[in-house]
Amino acid sequence: MDGPFTTRQLLRLDEALRIADQATGLVFSVYLGELDEPVRAHAEKLHGQLADPARAVLIAVSPNQRLLEIVTGSQARKRITDRQAKVAAMSMAASFGGGDLAGGVISGLDQLATQAGKH
Repeated sequence: MDGPFTTRQLLRLDEALRIADQATGLVFSVYLGELDEPVRAHAEKLHGQLADPARAVLIAVSPNQRLLEIVTGSQARKRITDRQAKVAAMSMAASFGGGDLAGGVISGLDQLATQAGKH
């Protein structure tokens, strides 16, 4: 299998996404790959392509570029502030820096879902 994650890590990531979605009523997505410049605009474009952008939270990670963006839709933004997203991003970046890409994303999902609260 090609990619940065093992099968076990992919299963853990899938489970974390499912739990975050069910617990909050929001829709969490992860994009892993290169981000074009301007990075924020590219992440926002990806977010806009999701099925329900207003309720969506996108974590866009480009390990090779060492970039991370979190994009929240209009409804999600009411429940996850920019400050809370920034704290989650810093936590993820620390895990990434330690070589734990999957753990960082899973931890970030958990933090964002906790901040969003129950639906």
